[in-house]
Amino acid sequence: MMENAVTRSNETEYVVKSQTGNGEYRVSKNYKGWYCSCPDYSFRGLVCKHIYAVQFSQEMRQVVAKRKKPLVLEPVSITQCQFCGSSKIKKYGIRNNKSGAIQRFICEYCKRTFSVNVGFERMKHNPQAITTAMQLYFSGESLRNTQKSLRLLGVQVCHRTVYKWIQKYSELMQAYADKIRPNVSSTWRTDEIYIKVKGDQKYLFALMDDETRYWISQQVADHKGTSNIRPMMQEAKEITRKEPSTIISDGAQNFGIAIGHEFPAAKHTREITLAGTVHNNKMERMNGEIRDREKTMRGLKTKETPILTGLQIFHNFIRPHAGLNGSTPAEKAGIEIKGENKWKTLIENASIGKHQPKVSKKKMQNLEDFV
Repeated sequence: MMENAVTRSNETEYVVKSQTGNGEYRVSKNYKGWYCSCPDYSFRGLVCKHIYAVQFSQEMRQVVAKRKKPLVLEPVSITQCQFCGSSKIKKYGIRNNKSGAIQRFICEYCKRTFSVNVGFERMKHNPQAITTAMQLYFSGESLRNTQKSLRLLGVQVCHRTVYKWIQKYSELMQAYADKIRPNVSSTWRTDEIYIKVKGDQKYLFALMDDETRYWISQQVADHKGTSNIRPMMQEAKEITRKEPSTIISDGAQNFGIAIGHEFPAAKHTREITLAGTVHNNKMERMNGEIRDREKTMRGLKTKETPILTGLQIFHNFIRPHAGLNGSTPAEKAGIEIKGENKWKTLIENASIGKHQPKVSKKKMQNLEDFV
């Protein structure tokens, strides 16, 4: 089979090259089954080799997907010293503060003590209150409504403190998430939505995987059709470590320019019209999530707001999607987060990834001797 003989536009739309390689046929699926634009199917009603090629491609994609092991993020359990890396640790009493009882440990090697409050060190409130605030906020509540809900749980906090939590942990989680390689498909979607920043109209550009709905990257720009959005696509390449074969967008000029520079081998599909055969409903659904969040906020205060970063985390890792049968985009992309509180698991793993203990070769040798 020739290289790139079958190109996937979406779940029900494929383009298959002719045997000579000089032309191509569109293979689509409706409620009756597959149909092709080639003469064999159109005039003779035969199940052609192009349909067989698409079915074979689908079967191979399913086989490859099953072989790939997901990345599992577990709730953090303390098994080694946070300072020297030794596994020779034991419990060392309980420390009580405003956030509740916190288990402390002591290292038998370096004799230093530490707590298990990973990711929430020096916070006046416990992890449950902080993660509950983030869940409420990104589910659609305002900062002040989130503050009122927390008071019903006995958590006395100012709405500005809630915003600081969002700022701190959104940046922490996104920096960690950008280092994780999602298992995305070869078809991506991109679109823009206008947002208000300090009363001025700006545009939020986003890039999303078609199959998993994983929100790969984003960029806020001043203009719709002339802004340089190549940085967003460069970031997507760094995160996914791959290039798509197909990108679906509307007819904005800057999409074509950026795709031509960053993904020259990708097919750019622009048939986003009411009469077209390709639609961008998945991106429009995500745009609706962004619009709902912006309405509650009545606009953004700055282009560098952590709200959009937190919303991307919420979309990818926390929120179950009906279109994915209740799974999150991260789960479909091979990233599984364990634990009842996914916010807490993600924050703990992000914090550990940021503060891994640095052990010198000499100290490592001493550790091996000690063990």
